[in-house]
Parts: sequence; structure tokens; C-alpha cells
Amino acid sequence: MIRAVRRQRGHSGGRKRKEILYEETGNLCNDGGSAGGRTVGRVCSRKGERRGRHRSVVFCRDGRDGGRHGFFGRGGGSCGRHNADTEASDAGETVLDYDGTTIRVGSLKGPTTMGLVNLMKASEEGTSQGSYEFTMASDPSEIVASVASGDLDIAMIPANLAATLYNKTKGGVSVIDINTLGVLYCITADESITSVKDLAGKTVLTTGQGATPEYAMNYLLDANGVTDCTLEFHSEASEIAALLQEDPSKIAVLPQPFVTVAEAQNDQLKTAFSLTDEWDKATDNGSRFLTGATIVRNAFLEEHPDAATVFMQEHEESADKANTDVEGTAALVAEYGIIEKAPVAEKALPYCNIVCITGEDMKTALSGYLDVLYEADPASVGGTLPGEEFYYTRK
Repeated sequence: MIRAVRRQRGHSGGRKRKEILYEETGNLCNDGGSAGGRTVGRVCSRKGERRGRHRSVVFCRDGRDGGRHGFFGRGGGSCGRHNADTEASDAGETVLDYDGTTIRVGSLKGPTTMGLVNLMKASEEGTSQGSYEFTMASDPSEIVASVASGDLDIAMIPANLAATLYNKTKGGVSVIDINTLGVLYCITADESITSVKDLAGKTVLTTGQGATPEYAMNYLLDANGVTDCTLEFHSEASEIAALLQEDPSKIAVLPQPFVTVAEAQNDQLKTAFSLTDEWDKATDNGSRFLTGATIVRNAFLEEHPDAATVFMQEHEESADKANTDVEGTAALVAEYGIIEKAPVAEKALPYCNIVCITGEDMKTALSGYLDVLYEADPASVGGTLPGEEFYYTRK
């Protein structure tokens, strides 16, 4: 289990005291625990017992209900009665000495932030475990520059830019998770198109010349033996969407949520296939087609390792909730201005491939993806592939 402890200064003559964190959200465990509260991602919680000014929580990875003192369970079953002051030496328990430092998080307006909105709301309402400042931008270069300058601690950026920033900062960042798989889809009214192989002899409208969409399409075309498909590049996805409205028989590759918007405007348009699914069929090395990765400044990670761990836990919960509470998450997506209308967000969310992949699975998926980009254009990952130290696989 993981026990989260917040250190606070200025108590008892300037000495540090420890305040053990908890969250008063009922006692429902979504993996089979007792009913009576609300689920927060994959973590369930019970109302803790206050002891003076101290509060307690233990994160249980083995699915045990923490009894009456605020234990968080990830599964069903009973944990028995633990005292709030149980020592960290208890079997299976790891203390997180989180000092309450503010974690400055940057993300992009789109699917990467859509998986973060539940945490953003929890922070706004004061119910998150971590203390956060969130920055959302439309241009990835803004987020990258803020990380490089030290103005952001954690950022959710395009996966290839994570590698580029690693090289630019001479190993100054590490990747801690994958936050979104591929969000590119082939859309057309042509019912003969169901896979990449069907693009032989066709023209495909897409964006991203000299970037991920082009590299991914070329990789998939080569993997499927398609040599006579023409990629017609446009600068904006909205421009392609307008062309599809004029002639829905055209074939295009668009990202979410543009796919959902285009299909809502013309009922002849249908999703032919997902590039993520086609990538999975074309590879056998564990690599995945990715959109976003989450990176942390190593200086921040070294100074506040438990703050980074708290973020990773709460990001996972937020991403899980984006997939299990689609309606509620869609409302927040609209509230934060990511997609204007909640109904559109609700339709798009299941196709945004929001995930939180960590550890060795993250390393395998991302390293294989970067290998493909590097073979296409070394500059796409910053000139060289990141070393082993780029992948933060501990939790």
C-alpha cells in the first residue's frame, strides 16, 4: 500500500509536522467494495477519523477496505481496523512524504486535457490530494518553452515533442506516462474503405505534412503494401472538414474531435477505421500509435519525488473517470472550453483514446513508436532517440 503524508512547516516552533492526507468522499469501492459513497476514478475512499489536527489516509493497492480511518482501496474486501498512526514499517506500506508543494501542470487544448479535467475540477473544489496550478494552451511550443524555462513542472505534450524536449534540455525531463493513444481516424462516405489496404489507388486528405500524421500514414501504407496512395496535405483540419461537407465521398484522416463534428454535420460521413487499430494490427513489438505523453522536469522530480507520485495517481484516477463517467466528464470539457458543446464532447470522448499507461508498458509502447518516427525523420524526435533514463518506470 502507499501512504500519503503531507509535511507542513511553521508548527510547534518552526518544526515540520506531518499531516496525513485523506479525502472525505464516502466508502464506495468501484472494484467490489462496500457501497455508500461515490467513486473517484479507480480509487475509493472512506471518511477518515480526525485526531486533533491530524488526518490519515492509506492507498491500498491490494484492494482492501481501510476500515474506519480513511483507507483508500483499489479492490474489494476488508482491510480490518488500522489505527491512523500506524507506522510506515507496516508490511506492504510505502510512505509518500508529500510536502504540499504546488505542482504546475501544462496541457494542450484537446484530448490530452480532456483526460485531466476531472483532476482540474477536484483541484478547483479543494478535494484533490495534490496542490495544483493548471495551464492550458493551443500551441505545443508554449508548453514546451515553459517546461524548458522551469515555469512548468509537469506537461502533457505530443509524444514526439517529449523526446525532442529531452534532447533539447540534455536529459532534463523524463516521461512518466502515456496520456492518449492515437486520435486519428479515416472518415468518408465511401463504404468500400474499411482498412488501410483499401486506400490503394486513392487520394487521402490529411494534415501534418512533415509531422506525426504523415509519418504514421506512410508507416501504415508501407506495412500494408500500399504503394499508390496519394496524401493530399492541408494546413487545417477544419479546412478538410469543409471539403468533406461539399463532397462526402472524399477520403480524409482527421483527429478527434473534428471527426465527431464532421459526422454530426453530414450523416453520410462514417468512420472507416482508426489508425490506432491499424497500427496495432501492423506491429508485433508492443509499440502503440500515440498522441500524448506526460513529462516531468527532472529537477522537480528529484526535489519532490512524492509530489510527482501524487500527480501520477490522481492523473490515473482522472483518466479512468473520463472513460467511466463520460457524461460528467463531457460537461467539464465544455466548462473548461476545450469543446464548446457538452453533447459533442460526450460523443467524442469514447474515441479520444484517453489512457494513463505507466511503467514498462509505457516504455515499450513509446520507445517503439519513437523508433518509427526516427526512421522516418530523426528530426521528429530531436535528432537522436532518448536513452533508457528518459523512461521513468517507477510508481
